[in-house]
Amino acid sequence: MIRPPNRAGVAFSDAGDGDLRGAPSRRAVFSSVVGIPAEWAMVKQVHGSVIERAESPGLIGEADGIWTTKANLPVAVFTADCLGVALVAKGATGVAHAGWRGAAHGVVESLFEEMAAAGFRPTFAAIGPGIGPCCFEVGDEVRARFPDAQSSTTWGTPSVDLARHITAGLGIEDLWSAGLCTMHDPGWFSHRRDQTKSRMAAVAWI
Repeated sequence: MIRPPNRAGVAFSDAGDGDLRGAPSRRAVFSSVVGIPAEWAMVKQVHGSVIERAESPGLIGEADGIWTTKANLPVAVFTADCLGVALVAKGATGVAHAGWRGAAHGVVESLFEEMAAAGFRPTFAAIGPGIGPCCFEVGDEVRARFPDAQSSTTWGTPSVDLARHITAGLGIEDLWSAGLCTMHDPGWFSHRRDQTKSRMAAVAWI
């Protein structure tokens, strides 16, 4: 598990925590460590920009962002190279699943805008571990969609810095990023590295 320092209400699981989607016992252990209920609100992720507002735990629809104003209702998305991004406002919190498709469609900005439109403007953002520009090799058609975040892999091929793109799009000064690459740093699930079906959780709560 990794958490932003000196910040309650946000946590990112690691491979050692296991896949928390369909494992109630593992989710219960993780939840007890951070002091939250083991019943979370979740979405069926589709690599888009749809946002859902959660009022109760369980699977609440097809989306890649989820937020709530309910105390003690954790909201979660799941990743294995994509970025989990948490947005925190006074009285509300949300998380987004941001791979390159979601980032290109503005999923994190959509979450920010929906929360702000409801009167809960995020003032803090946390970006969890995800594939870094060091390892995220992409074709020209993907790279062209991120003119503000073009980079190169450590072996010299075109890549994209998704965290940089998301940071620029939000414009939030109070921001924390894990700065860890799921593909080459140890302890994280990586679909690109080993085609795993396991996923890590990005969880936020009030």
